[in-house]
Amino acid sequence: MYFYPKDDTPGCTIEANQFTALADEFSKADTVVLGVSKDACDSHRAFIGKFGLKVDLLADTTGELCETYGVWQEKEKNGVKKMGIVRSTFVIDKSGKLVDAMYGVTADGHAQEMLDKVRAL
Repeated sequence: MYFYPKDDTPGCTIEANQFTALADEFSKADTVVLGVSKDACDSHRAFIGKFGLKVDLLADTTGELCETYGVWQEKEKNGVKKMGIVRSTFVIDKSGKLVDAMYGVTADGHAQEMLDKVRAL
């Protein structure tokens, strides 16, 4: 399960497209990929449609999931501080156990890194 800041933004698009490119490989590894942001379902549908994404996106419009996983944090950009989603990924095994938690990940190359990680489990 990966958390990302906003639909249809540069980094988030790179990450979603790379997970999509590897969707068949994740499936062969018996792995479900879920993307989570605070965007509404309509935004997710538009994002999926625009890029032909093959990942399921969850709309955490209340922020409850973001709070639970600790990804809703203060961020600073150009000297301005504000709250937002820190790009993060959580690997959860079939029994529901949290295997790994990564905060502040880089979008480019992250999907391949996660595929390698789940293959090694």
